[in-house]
Amino acid sequence: MFPAAPTPRTELPPARAAEGSGRPEPTDRSSGADGAEGAEGAAPPAPKSDGRNAFFDNAKYLAIVLVAMGHAWEPLTDGSRAAEALYMTVYTFHMPAFIIISGYFSRSFDMRKDRLQRLVTGVAVPYVLFETAYAFFKRWADDDPGHPISLLDPWFLTWFLVALFIWRLTTPLWKVVRWPIPLAVAIAVLASVSPDIGDDLDLQRVLQFLPFFVLGLALRPEHFKLVQRRAVRIASLPVFACALVMAYWAAPRMSSAWFYHRDSAQELGTTWWIGAVMTLALFGCSIVMTACFFSWVPTRRTWFTVLGAGTLYGYLLHGFLAKGSRFWGWFDDYAWLHSPLGEIAVTLLAGGIVTALCTPPVRRVFRFAMEPTMAWAFRKDPADTARARVSA
Repeated sequence: MFPAAPTPRTELPPARAAEGSGRPEPTDRSSGADGAEGAEGAAPPAPKSDGRNAFFDNAKYLAIVLVAMGHAWEPLTDGSRAAEALYMTVYTFHMPAFIIISGYFSRSFDMRKDRLQRLVTGVAVPYVLFETAYAFFKRWADDDPGHPISLLDPWFLTWFLVALFIWRLTTPLWKVVRWPIPLAVAIAVLASVSPDIGDDLDLQRVLQFLPFFVLGLALRPEHFKLVQRRAVRIASLPVFACALVMAYWAAPRMSSAWFYHRDSAQELGTTWWIGAVMTLALFGCSIVMTACFFSWVPTRRTWFTVLGAGTLYGYLLHGFLAKGSRFWGWFDDYAWLHSPLGEIAVTLLAGGIVTALCTPPVRRVFRFAMEPTMAWAFRKDPADTARARVSA
Protein backbone atom coordinates (compact mmCIF):
# COMPACT_ATOMS: atom_id res chain seq x y z
CA MET A 1 0.00 0.00 0.00
CA PHE A 2 2.84 2.38 0.89
CA PRO A 3 6.19 2.80 -0.96
CA ALA A 4 9.18 1.11 0.55
CA ALA A 5 11.34 3.12 2.95
CA PRO A 6 14.52 4.51 1.39
CA THR A 7 16.70 3.03 4.11
CA PRO A 8 16.71 -0.46 5.56
CA ARG A 9 14.62 -0.95 8.67
CA THR A 10 14.80 -3.55 11.37
CA GLU A 11 11.86 -5.87 11.02
CA LEU A 12 9.59 -6.08 14.04
CA PRO A 13 8.56 -9.49 15.34
CA PRO A 14 5.10 -10.58 14.23
CA ALA A 15 2.32 -9.46 16.52
CA ARG A 16 0.74 -12.09 18.67
CA ALA A 17 -2.87 -12.79 17.92
CA ALA A 18 -3.84 -13.83 21.39
CA GLU A 19 -4.11 -12.37 24.85
CA GLY A 20 -0.77 -10.66 25.03
CA SER A 21 -1.42 -8.50 22.00
CA GLY A 22 -1.01 -4.84 22.62
CA ARG A 23 -3.43 -3.76 19.94
CA PRO A 24 -6.78 -2.33 21.03
CA GLU A 25 -9.57 -4.86 21.08
CA PRO A 26 -12.86 -4.26 19.32
CA THR A 27 -15.45 -3.86 22.02
CA ASP A 28 -19.20 -3.81 22.14
CA ARG A 29 -20.68 -1.58 24.80
CA SER A 30 -23.85 -3.60 24.71
CA SER A 31 -22.22 -6.61 26.29
CA GLY A 32 -24.96 -6.99 28.86
CA ALA A 33 -27.30 -8.66 26.48
CA ASP A 34 -25.13 -9.87 23.68
CA GLY A 35 -21.81 -10.50 25.31
CA ALA A 36 -19.75 -8.94 22.54
CA GLU A 37 -17.19 -7.25 24.73
CA GLY A 38 -13.47 -7.83 24.50
CA ALA A 39 -13.71 -9.73 21.25
CA GLU A 40 -10.82 -11.24 19.38
CA GLY A 41 -10.92 -13.16 16.15
CA ALA A 42 -13.63 -12.86 13.53
CA ALA A 43 -16.18 -14.88 11.67
CA PRO A 44 -17.15 -14.24 8.09
CA PRO A 45 -16.98 -11.60 6.82
CA ALA A 46 -13.88 -9.79 8.04
CA PRO A 47 -14.57 -7.10 10.65
CA LYS A 48 -14.99 -3.56 9.40
CA SER A 49 -12.67 -0.75 10.33
CA ASP A 50 -14.76 -0.01 13.45
CA GLY A 51 -13.91 -3.46 14.81
CA ARG A 52 -17.45 -4.80 14.46
CA ASN A 53 -18.47 -7.90 12.54
CA ALA A 54 -21.63 -7.75 10.44
CA PHE A 55 -22.45 -11.44 10.93
CA PHE A 56 -22.60 -11.20 14.72
CA ASP A 57 -24.44 -7.88 14.73
CA ASN A 58 -27.01 -9.36 12.35
CA ALA A 59 -27.36 -12.47 14.51
CA LYS A 60 -27.83 -10.45 17.69
CA TYR A 61 -30.48 -8.24 16.13
CA LEU A 62 -32.45 -11.17 14.71
CA ALA A 63 -32.21 -13.02 18.02
CA ILE A 64 -33.46 -10.06 20.05
CA VAL A 65 -36.41 -9.68 17.66
CA LEU A 66 -37.28 -13.32 18.31
CA VAL A 67 -36.96 -12.74 22.06
CA ALA A 68 -39.45 -9.86 21.90
CA MET A 69 -41.82 -11.85 19.69
CA GLY A 70 -41.62 -14.80 22.07
CA HIS A 71 -42.63 -12.60 24.99
CA ALA A 72 -45.53 -11.24 22.92
CA TRP A 73 -46.69 -14.76 22.01
CA GLU A 74 -46.70 -16.04 25.58
CA PRO A 75 -50.23 -14.79 26.47
CA LEU A 76 -51.53 -16.27 23.20
CA THR A 77 -50.31 -19.81 23.78
CA ASP A 78 -53.15 -20.89 26.08
CA GLY A 79 -55.77 -20.64 23.36
CA SER A 80 -53.74 -21.42 20.26
CA ARG A 81 -51.90 -24.66 19.64
CA ALA A 82 -50.16 -23.11 16.63
CA ALA A 83 -48.91 -20.19 18.74
CA GLU A 84 -47.66 -22.63 21.37
CA ALA A 85 -45.81 -24.66 18.72
CA LEU A 86 -44.14 -21.57 17.28
CA TYR A 87 -43.33 -20.36 20.80
CA MET A 88 -41.64 -23.64 21.74
CA THR A 89 -39.70 -23.77 18.48
CA VAL A 90 -38.27 -20.27 18.91
CA TYR A 91 -37.47 -20.88 22.57
CA THR A 92 -35.38 -23.85 21.52
CA PHE A 93 -32.69 -21.63 20.01
CA HIS A 94 -33.07 -17.86 20.55
CA MET A 95 -31.43 -17.70 24.00
CA PRO A 96 -28.86 -20.42 23.17
CA ALA A 97 -27.84 -18.31 20.16
CA PHE A 98 -27.34 -15.26 22.37
CA ILE A 99 -25.39 -17.25 24.94
CA ILE A 100 -23.13 -18.91 22.36
CA ILE A 101 -22.24 -15.49 20.94
CA SER A 102 -21.60 -14.26 24.49
CA GLY A 103 -19.21 -17.14 25.06
CA TYR A 104 -17.47 -16.61 21.73
CA PHE A 105 -16.73 -13.00 22.56
CA SER A 106 -15.60 -13.88 26.08
CA ARG A 107 -12.65 -15.99 24.91
CA SER A 108 -10.12 -13.27 25.67
CA PHE A 109 -11.53 -12.46 29.10
CA ASP A 110 -9.12 -12.64 32.02
CA MET A 111 -8.80 -10.92 35.37
CA ARG A 112 -7.05 -7.88 33.92
CA LYS A 113 -8.18 -4.66 35.56
CA ASP A 114 -9.71 -3.01 32.50
CA ARG A 115 -11.68 -6.12 31.58
CA LEU A 116 -13.03 -6.48 35.10
CA GLN A 117 -14.06 -2.84 35.02
CA ARG A 118 -15.90 -3.35 31.72
CA LEU A 119 -17.61 -6.39 33.19
CA VAL A 120 -18.84 -4.35 36.13
CA THR A 121 -19.93 -1.30 34.14
CA GLY A 122 -21.35 -3.29 31.23
CA VAL A 123 -23.13 -6.05 33.14
CA ALA A 124 -23.26 -5.60 36.94
CA VAL A 125 -24.27 -1.92 36.96
CA PRO A 126 -27.10 -2.39 34.42
CA TYR A 127 -28.30 -5.35 36.48
CA VAL A 128 -28.54 -3.29 39.67
CA LEU A 129 -30.23 -0.39 37.88
CA PHE A 130 -32.76 -2.45 35.95
CA GLU A 131 -33.52 -4.86 38.75
CA THR A 132 -34.42 -1.82 40.86
CA ALA A 133 -36.34 -0.17 38.01
CA TYR A 134 -38.34 -3.32 37.32
CA ALA A 135 -39.24 -3.63 41.01
CA PHE A 136 -40.61 -0.09 41.10
CA PHE A 137 -42.38 -0.67 37.79
CA LYS A 138 -44.15 -3.75 39.14
CA ARG A 139 -45.18 -1.87 42.26
CA TRP A 140 -46.81 0.80 40.12
CA ALA A 141 -48.09 -1.07 37.05
CA ASP A 142 -49.31 -4.20 38.87
CA ASP A 143 -50.63 -2.30 41.92
CA ASP A 144 -48.29 -4.30 44.12
CA PRO A 145 -46.72 -1.81 46.57
CA GLY A 146 -45.21 -4.62 48.64
CA HIS A 147 -43.12 -6.08 45.82
CA PRO A 148 -39.58 -6.37 47.22
CA ILE A 149 -36.38 -5.00 45.72
CA SER A 150 -33.97 -7.92 45.88
CA LEU A 151 -30.70 -8.23 44.00
CA LEU A 152 -30.65 -11.94 44.88
CA ASP A 153 -33.86 -12.70 43.01
CA PRO A 154 -33.58 -11.55 39.38
CA TRP A 155 -36.94 -10.56 37.95
CA PHE A 156 -37.98 -11.33 34.39
CA LEU A 157 -35.16 -10.42 31.98
CA THR A 158 -32.40 -9.53 34.42
CA TRP A 159 -31.45 -13.15 35.06
CA PHE A 160 -29.32 -13.04 31.91
CA LEU A 161 -27.14 -10.25 33.28
CA VAL A 162 -26.48 -12.25 36.45
CA ALA A 163 -25.69 -15.34 34.39
CA LEU A 164 -23.37 -13.47 32.02
CA PHE A 165 -21.51 -11.94 34.95
CA ILE A 166 -20.95 -15.37 36.55
CA TRP A 167 -20.13 -17.14 33.29
CA ARG A 168 -17.58 -14.56 32.26
CA LEU A 169 -15.86 -14.65 35.65
CA THR A 170 -15.44 -18.42 35.23
CA THR A 171 -13.91 -18.10 31.75
CA PRO A 172 -10.28 -18.54 32.93
CA LEU A 173 -11.27 -21.82 34.57
CA TRP A 174 -12.79 -23.25 31.38
CA LYS A 175 -9.56 -22.48 29.54
CA VAL A 176 -7.60 -24.93 31.69
CA VAL A 177 -10.15 -27.76 31.76
CA ARG A 178 -9.36 -30.61 29.38
CA TRP A 179 -12.98 -31.41 28.43
CA PRO A 180 -14.90 -28.20 29.10
CA ILE A 181 -18.08 -28.90 27.10
CA PRO A 182 -18.77 -32.40 28.55
CA LEU A 183 -18.08 -31.02 32.03
CA ALA A 184 -20.48 -28.11 31.49
CA VAL A 185 -23.16 -30.49 30.20
CA ALA A 186 -22.67 -32.71 33.26
CA ILE A 187 -23.10 -29.68 35.52
CA ALA A 188 -26.30 -28.72 33.68
CA VAL A 189 -27.71 -32.25 34.06
CA LEU A 190 -26.88 -32.32 37.77
CA ALA A 191 -28.49 -28.91 38.24
CA SER A 192 -31.67 -30.08 36.49
CA VAL A 193 -32.12 -32.84 39.10
CA SER A 194 -31.18 -30.72 42.13
CA PRO A 195 -34.28 -28.95 43.51
CA ASP A 196 -32.35 -27.70 46.55
CA ILE A 197 -30.38 -25.18 44.48
CA GLY A 198 -33.11 -22.63 45.13
CA ASP A 199 -33.95 -19.37 43.39
CA ASP A 200 -31.09 -17.13 44.53
CA LEU A 201 -29.45 -15.46 41.52
CA ASP A 202 -31.49 -17.81 39.31
CA LEU A 203 -28.72 -20.38 39.64
CA GLN A 204 -30.78 -23.06 37.92
CA ARG A 205 -30.70 -21.01 34.73
CA VAL A 206 -27.07 -20.08 35.23
CA LEU A 207 -26.10 -23.75 35.44
CA GLN A 208 -28.52 -25.24 32.92
CA PHE A 209 -27.61 -22.69 30.23
CA LEU A 210 -23.90 -22.96 31.04
CA PRO A 211 -23.05 -25.48 28.26
CA PHE A 212 -23.99 -22.96 25.57
CA PHE A 213 -21.62 -20.36 26.99
CA VAL A 214 -18.79 -22.90 27.25
CA LEU A 215 -19.52 -24.03 23.69
CA GLY A 216 -19.14 -20.42 22.57
CA LEU A 217 -15.76 -20.27 24.30
CA ALA A 218 -14.66 -23.32 22.32
CA LEU A 219 -15.82 -22.09 18.90
CA ARG A 220 -13.52 -20.56 16.31
CA PRO A 221 -14.22 -18.52 13.15
CA GLU A 222 -14.07 -21.60 10.94
CA HIS A 223 -16.97 -23.16 12.85
CA PHE A 224 -19.24 -20.28 11.89
CA LYS A 225 -18.06 -20.65 8.29
CA LEU A 226 -19.18 -24.28 8.35
CA VAL A 227 -22.79 -23.43 9.17
CA GLN A 228 -22.80 -20.69 6.51
CA ARG A 229 -22.40 -23.24 3.71
CA ARG A 230 -25.21 -23.47 1.18
CA ALA A 231 -25.78 -27.14 1.96
CA VAL A 232 -26.41 -26.35 5.63
CA ARG A 233 -28.74 -23.50 4.70
CA ILE A 234 -30.79 -25.80 2.47
CA ALA A 235 -30.84 -28.60 5.04
CA SER A 236 -32.05 -26.18 7.73
CA LEU A 237 -35.41 -25.75 5.97
CA PRO A 238 -36.67 -29.32 6.53
CA VAL A 239 -35.13 -29.22 10.01
CA PHE A 240 -37.17 -26.15 10.91
CA ALA A 241 -40.27 -27.74 9.35
CA CYS A 242 -39.78 -30.93 11.37
CA ALA A 243 -39.22 -28.88 14.52
CA LEU A 244 -42.52 -27.05 14.00
CA VAL A 245 -44.39 -30.30 13.39
CA MET A 246 -42.81 -31.87 16.47
CA ALA A 247 -43.62 -28.79 18.56
CA TYR A 248 -47.23 -28.86 17.33
CA TRP A 249 -47.48 -32.49 18.44
CA ALA A 250 -45.80 -31.78 21.78
CA ALA A 251 -47.70 -28.57 22.60
CA PRO A 252 -50.60 -30.25 24.48
CA ARG A 253 -48.36 -32.95 25.95
CA MET A 254 -45.34 -31.01 27.23
CA SER A 255 -44.88 -27.92 29.36
CA SER A 256 -42.99 -25.07 27.73
CA ALA A 257 -41.37 -24.46 31.13
CA TRP A 258 -38.72 -27.00 30.10
CA PHE A 259 -37.32 -24.42 27.68
CA TYR A 260 -36.86 -21.80 30.43
CA HIS A 261 -34.32 -23.98 32.28
CA ARG A 262 -35.28 -22.27 35.54
CA ASP A 263 -36.67 -25.29 37.43
CA SER A 264 -35.48 -28.73 38.36
CA ALA A 265 -37.22 -31.85 37.08
CA GLN A 266 -38.82 -32.43 40.49
CA GLU A 267 -40.24 -28.89 40.48
CA LEU A 268 -41.77 -29.60 37.08
CA GLY A 269 -43.55 -32.62 38.53
CA THR A 270 -41.49 -35.44 37.09
CA THR A 271 -38.72 -37.82 38.15
CA TRP A 272 -35.02 -37.03 38.22
CA TRP A 273 -34.04 -39.34 35.38
CA ILE A 274 -36.57 -37.72 33.04
CA GLY A 275 -35.00 -34.38 33.94
CA ALA A 276 -31.56 -35.67 32.97
CA VAL A 277 -32.85 -37.07 29.67
CA MET A 278 -34.75 -33.87 28.87
CA THR A 279 -31.72 -31.70 29.59
CA LEU A 280 -29.56 -33.72 27.22
CA ALA A 281 -32.27 -33.90 24.55
CA LEU A 282 -32.99 -30.18 24.67
CA PHE A 283 -29.29 -29.37 24.54
CA GLY A 284 -28.94 -31.42 21.36
CA CYS A 285 -32.06 -29.90 19.79
CA SER A 286 -30.91 -26.39 20.69
CA ILE A 287 -27.50 -26.91 19.09
CA VAL A 288 -29.08 -28.14 15.84
CA MET A 289 -31.65 -25.35 15.75
CA THR A 290 -29.06 -22.69 16.59
CA ALA A 291 -26.83 -23.91 13.77
CA CYS A 292 -29.81 -23.67 11.40
CA PHE A 293 -30.50 -20.14 12.65
CA PHE A 294 -26.87 -19.08 12.14
CA SER A 295 -26.91 -20.52 8.62
CA TRP A 296 -29.54 -17.97 7.59
CA VAL A 297 -27.95 -14.95 9.27
CA PRO A 298 -26.59 -12.59 6.59
CA THR A 299 -22.82 -12.17 6.59
CA ARG A 300 -22.91 -8.84 4.77
CA ARG A 301 -23.94 -5.46 6.12
CA THR A 302 -27.69 -4.88 5.95
CA TRP A 303 -30.08 -2.14 7.07
CA PHE A 304 -30.34 -3.78 10.50
CA THR A 305 -26.63 -4.47 11.05
CA VAL A 306 -26.19 -1.21 12.98
CA LEU A 307 -29.02 -2.29 15.30
CA GLY A 308 -27.01 -5.29 16.45
CA ALA A 309 -24.89 -2.99 18.58
CA GLY A 310 -27.98 -1.97 20.55
CA THR A 311 -29.42 -5.31 21.57
CA LEU A 312 -28.75 -4.62 25.26
CA TYR A 313 -31.10 -1.66 25.11
CA GLY A 314 -33.77 -3.52 23.20
CA TYR A 315 -33.48 -6.48 25.58
CA LEU A 316 -33.77 -4.50 28.80
CA LEU A 317 -36.24 -1.83 27.72
CA HIS A 318 -38.82 -3.96 25.93
CA GLY A 319 -39.43 -5.82 29.17
CA PHE A 320 -41.41 -2.89 30.58
CA LEU A 321 -43.93 -3.09 27.75
CA ALA A 322 -43.98 -6.89 27.72
CA LYS A 323 -44.85 -7.02 31.41
CA GLY A 324 -47.05 -3.93 31.28
CA SER A 325 -49.27 -5.55 28.65
CA ARG A 326 -49.99 -8.34 31.18
CA PHE A 327 -50.43 -6.03 34.17
CA TRP A 328 -52.86 -3.80 32.28
CA GLY A 329 -54.84 -6.73 30.85
CA TRP A 330 -54.47 -5.90 27.18
CA PHE A 331 -54.66 -9.53 26.10
CA ASP A 332 -57.84 -10.00 28.19
CA ASP A 333 -59.57 -6.78 27.17
CA TYR A 334 -59.01 -7.13 23.43
CA ALA A 335 -60.23 -10.56 22.37
CA TRP A 336 -59.32 -9.96 18.71
CA LEU A 337 -55.64 -10.25 19.67
CA HIS A 338 -56.23 -14.00 20.01
CA SER A 339 -57.41 -14.30 16.40
CA PRO A 340 -54.95 -15.15 13.58
CA LEU A 341 -54.96 -11.53 12.45
CA GLY A 342 -54.39 -10.34 16.00
CA GLU A 343 -51.50 -12.76 16.48
CA ILE A 344 -49.86 -11.43 13.32
CA ALA A 345 -50.39 -7.85 14.52
CA VAL A 346 -48.87 -8.64 17.91
CA THR A 347 -45.88 -10.26 16.23
CA LEU A 348 -45.23 -7.28 13.95
CA LEU A 349 -45.72 -4.80 16.78
CA ALA A 350 -43.26 -6.62 19.03
CA GLY A 351 -40.67 -6.71 16.26
CA GLY A 352 -41.16 -3.03 15.47
CA ILE A 353 -40.90 -1.90 19.10
CA VAL A 354 -37.72 -3.82 19.86
CA THR A 355 -36.22 -2.58 16.58
CA ALA A 356 -36.90 1.01 17.62
CA LEU A 357 -35.32 0.36 21.03
CA CYS A 358 -32.10 -0.84 19.36
CA THR A 359 -31.63 2.33 17.29
CA PRO A 360 -28.66 4.70 17.81
CA PRO A 361 -30.78 7.55 19.31
CA VAL A 362 -32.04 5.24 22.06
CA ARG A 363 -28.50 4.01 22.67
CA ARG A 364 -27.23 7.57 23.04
CA VAL A 365 -29.96 8.48 25.53
CA PHE A 366 -29.34 5.26 27.44
CA ARG A 367 -25.59 5.85 27.67
CA PHE A 368 -26.06 9.49 28.65
CA ALA A 369 -28.38 8.45 31.48
CA MET A 370 -25.97 5.78 32.73
CA GLU A 371 -22.75 7.76 32.37
CA PRO A 372 -22.83 9.23 35.93
CA THR A 373 -23.27 5.74 37.36
CA MET A 374 -20.38 4.39 35.29
CA ALA A 375 -18.11 7.24 36.43
CA TRP A 376 -19.08 6.67 40.05
CA ALA A 377 -18.47 2.92 39.92
CA PHE A 378 -14.67 3.20 40.00
CA ARG A 379 -12.30 5.52 41.74
CA LYS A 380 -9.59 7.10 39.66
CA ASP A 381 -6.19 5.51 39.89
CA PRO A 382 -3.53 8.20 40.63
CA ALA A 383 -1.08 6.36 38.38
CA ASP A 384 -3.57 6.45 35.49
CA THR A 385 -4.15 10.16 36.06
CA ALA A 386 -0.41 10.84 36.03
CA ARG A 387 0.04 8.88 32.81
CA ALA A 388 -2.81 10.80 31.19
CA ARG A 389 -1.14 14.09 32.08
CA VAL A 390 2.16 12.98 30.64
CA SER A 391 0.56 11.83 27.41
CA ALA A 392 -1.32 15.14 27.17
